[in-house]
Amino acid sequence: MKATALQEQWREEGYVVVEDAYSGEDLKRLQTAFDHHAQLAKEDWLEGVASGERPGAFFDIPDALQKDEAFVNLADHPGYFDVLNAILGSDLLFRGIQVRTLPVSPISYVGWHPDKPHTMAQYSKVQIYVNDVPADGGAFAYVPGSHKKEAGPCPSVNQLFEMPGHKVFPGKAGTAVIFNTRGWHTSMLNTTQSPRKSIIVGHSVWCQEDPKPDRFAFLADQLKAPERRKLFGVEPWHN
Repeated sequence: MKATALQEQWREEGYVVVEDAYSGEDLKRLQTAFDHHAQLAKEDWLEGVASGERPGAFFDIPDALQKDEAFVNLADHPGYFDVLNAILGSDLLFRGIQVRTLPVSPISYVGWHPDKPHTMAQYSKVQIYVNDVPADGGAFAYVPGSHKKEAGPCPSVNQLFEMPGHKVFPGKAGTAVIFNTRGWHTSMLNTTQSPRKSIIVGHSVWCQEDPKPDRFAFLADQLKAPERRKLFGVEPWHN
């Protein structure tokens, strides 16, 4: 899809799907890192669930950026990052990741919601599927056009599937869904026999944000290129 078509899709619908954003050895490397570190952290998570200190409906690998370079490389992976640049421009600021497992469950861990109001700077997120996700496997869902200010507040519904105009995004492993966080979105129910594995990557626009240079200081040895240092907010932005 050409840049103008991507920008139009983003402007009107609030999302863009990138199939095969991760593939081949890159996808295998990501899957290996995900499974390895999720398994290492699983016992602590289950203990936290049992004590009531952690939610049972989803699990995020803690401090993922400190654990594996594969997670750091999510910030600017070329499989989707060129598309993100075409949509929002090159002055992007990396906000962080959530390496998330969504267990089989008769309920969703979250209802329909926007992440940011229009009074705040625009954020984008990228939902990357690490395994194949069918429509009934906790797939990401979004209401096209709901990112626009004139859409008004998110309506209240009793069941997720009752949201008017929503679109569910099943996809094979490696699929990325880039979305405007002002839009209404959720994770649908996972009624399959397998957990959903996905990674959520956040970005904002540099000129709308005040970066915190110390936030990713622990990644200094992986941020040698000026473009990366700018993306991670450790280099000053110049207009």
